[in-house]
Amino acid sequence: MAVVEDTTGKAVNESGAGPMFDAEEERFARAQRIESIAKWVLPIFVISLTIWLWDRVVVWNEIPHYILPGPGLVVQTLIEDRVTLGWSLLVTLQITFMALAVAIIGGVGLAVLFAQSRFAEMSFSPFAVILQVTPIVSIAPLIFIYVESRLVGLLLCAWIVAFFPILANTTLGLKSADHNLRDLMTIYKATRWQRLRYLQLPSALPYFLGGLRIAGGLALIGAVVAEYVAGTGGIGSGLAFRILEAGYRLNIPRMFAALLLIALTGVVIFATTSLISHLALRKWHESAVKRE
Repeated sequence: MAVVEDTTGKAVNESGAGPMFDAEEERFARAQRIESIAKWVLPIFVISLTIWLWDRVVVWNEIPHYILPGPGLVVQTLIEDRVTLGWSLLVTLQITFMALAVAIIGGVGLAVLFAQSRFAEMSFSPFAVILQVTPIVSIAPLIFIYVESRLVGLLLCAWIVAFFPILANTTLGLKSADHNLRDLMTIYKATRWQRLRYLQLPSALPYFLGGLRIAGGLALIGAVVAEYVAGTGGIGSGLAFRILEAGYRLNIPRMFAALLLIALTGVVIFATTSLISHLALRKWHESAVKRE
């Protein structure tokens, strides 16, 4: 095929079809297309294969449903018990999002205090570390002894689990601002709060959003663990109690259905926080900017 040069000096086909790409660019473009397709196809394929194998294991070994239900029975139970499980899901989500909101407010506020005062960080950071490293299953019974309100107790348990990632990541971000820009703002006599607003907070945003993705899932875990410890029934019961109740009654399909709801909820929370992070960073931060 004949090749000529256009007015800009680029190589084009004689027919004028457009610029010719070399072999390396074509391979790169092909690899990009394959990757964009594979990131959706491969997870769907692996999950579908796993579900199929689960179903085949149950059928081939004739496992009773009260020991291991098949995926079809779990979905059927989820549909049949959608009202009961739906109300329980709302209770769990209420605790999760309330705890996450309090963790964001408290974690960011305390991180700002740590960044502004070294003495405050030295005074209070040990308590934050102690709360993080102490298992919530050992703290929760004490919380429900001293806190009369069940809702407040559940909220406190979930908050303890979700609080530290927000605090630690935001504190790291506030301290990671470019020291050259710090010196420049000092030269121009910027106040402490101007430096915080225009330099430290924007620098800490990617760190905060990373902590938010972690805290979202941990808030759900904290809410579920707290519900296990609380162990009260009725219309205000979350998904954790439904799992316990189904276990006592040997209703294993309902246990799997409730567990499936918890897993899907965690995936949705992670996907939502990841989307928020991408939308907030896509135009300026290296972690989200797409390169050609």
